[in-house]
Amino acid sequence: MSQPFAIGVDFGTTNTVVARGDDKGEARLVAFDTPTGSDCTFRSTLSFNQDPAELTGRTVNAGPWAIEAYLDDPADTRFIQSFKSYAASPLFSETRILGRRYTFEDMLSAFLLRLRENSTDALTASGGRVIVGRPVRFVGAAPDPDLALRRYQTAFERLGFTDILYVHEPVAAAFFFARRLDADATVLVADFGGGTSDFSIIRFTHKNGGLSSRPLGQSGVGVAGDAFDFRIIDHLVSPALGKGSSYRDFANVLPVPNRYYTSLAKWDQLALMQVSRDMRDIRGLVRKSFEPEKLEKLIELIDGNHGHHLYQAVSRLKESLSTQTRAPFSFLAGRISLEQTVERDAFADWIAPELAAIEGAVDMALAEASLGADQIDRVFLTGGSSFVPAVRAIFERRFDSDRIAAGSELESIATGLSLIGAEADLERWCSRAG
Repeated sequence: MSQPFAIGVDFGTTNTVVARGDDKGEARLVAFDTPTGSDCTFRSTLSFNQDPAELTGRTVNAGPWAIEAYLDDPADTRFIQSFKSYAASPLFSETRILGRRYTFEDMLSAFLLRLRENSTDALTASGGRVIVGRPVRFVGAAPDPDLALRRYQTAFERLGFTDILYVHEPVAAAFFFARRLDADATVLVADFGGGTSDFSIIRFTHKNGGLSSRPLGQSGVGVAGDAFDFRIIDHLVSPALGKGSSYRDFANVLPVPNRYYTSLAKWDQLALMQVSRDMRDIRGLVRKSFEPEKLEKLIELIDGNHGHHLYQAVSRLKESLSTQTRAPFSFLAGRISLEQTVERDAFADWIAPELAAIEGAVDMALAEASLGADQIDRVFLTGGSSFVPAVRAIFERRFDSDRIAAGSELESIATGLSLIGAEADLERWCSRAG
C-alpha cells in the first residue's frame, strides 16, 4: 500500500530548503535553478524594485536574484532578509514598500511564490500535504507562536495548500537522524539556525519491524548564527570604524554614539543609512572627531555599499575558526583595509553570552525530559553553528564524544519534515495553526 507524500519546507532565517516525499516513504531535496546553477538551498531574501513595465508597477525578486538586484541598485531597491524574525512579533503589523502595504503574510507568500517558480520540481499543492518547520522558540523579546503559525497558514494557503501542518525543527532533524539508528535510543537533537537554537529529546524504539518514537522534552533560545556574526563585527570591525572613539563638542568631550554601529551586522540596512539623519550626523562628526580617519571608513562602508562584502568576510572567518585555532580576517573594500589574525579562544570569549544561553537551553530540555546527561544515548548536532568548536564543547562536556554526531545541516530538517508527513500518527508530532 502506498504512503501519502508530503512536502517538507524548512523556512529558515538565512536559507530555505524543501524536500518532497514519494509514495514509498522516501524523501529527496528539491533543487532550485539559480544564477550559478542548481542548488538545494534558497536564500530567504526578498527585493522590491519599481518597474513601470510591470502591471503592479514593481518587480519582486527572491533568493539569489534579490541579492543581485540589491547589489546592482541599492539606492532604489528595498531589500529584506531574515524576515522570519518578524513572524511571531505582535509589534510588527506591516511595512510600506514602494507605496504599498505589506504584512508578514504578504512577504512570506511573495517569497514562497518565487521559490516555487524557481524550483526544478513542481512545488505544487496538488495531491499532498505540506509540513512546515517551526522553531521551538521564535525570535523576539515576547514572541507569540500562535500568531506566527496563523501568519504562516495564510501565506501557504495563498499558494493553494489546504493540508498544512507544523513540526518543531529539531524534531524533524531527529527523524532524519533516526534512519541511522540500529537499536533503541534516546536522542538529543540540537538544531542551530540563523536566528534560533532549538533542542528536542526523543525516544526511538524498534517495534514490529519499524521505528516508533516518543517526544520527551524540548527547549529553545532566540540566539544562533546571526548573533555570532554581530559579536565578530562588534569586537573586530566596529572599533576600526569609530566605535569607542570620542569627539569634541565645544568644551565637551563626548563618545561617538553606539547606535551608529548596530546596523552593521545586517548589511542590507546599511543602504538605508545613506539618507538617514544618523548619516548626516556622522558626516558632521568627522571634523570634530579625535580619530576622523575611523569615521571616514564608516562613511566609505555605507556610501560604497560594502555591507555584503563585510558579511562575506565575517562568514569566512567564522568558518575558518571552526577548523583552525587562529585565522586571518580580511576585509578590503574601497579605501577600507582591515586585516587581523583572530584567535579561536578570543572568538569564544566574544560569544560567551550566547554560549551561556545555549547551555541553559540544553539543561532545560534535559530537565523537561527528567533525564540526566548519562541517560542520553545519542546526540545529533545540525545547522551551521554546530561546527563552532565552542558550541560543540557544550555537548562534549556533558556527553561522551562517541555519542555525538553532526552534519547534514542542509538536508536534515526538510527531509525529516517530509518523512514525518508519511507517519500514521501525525497528531503526535504535528500541530495546526489555530
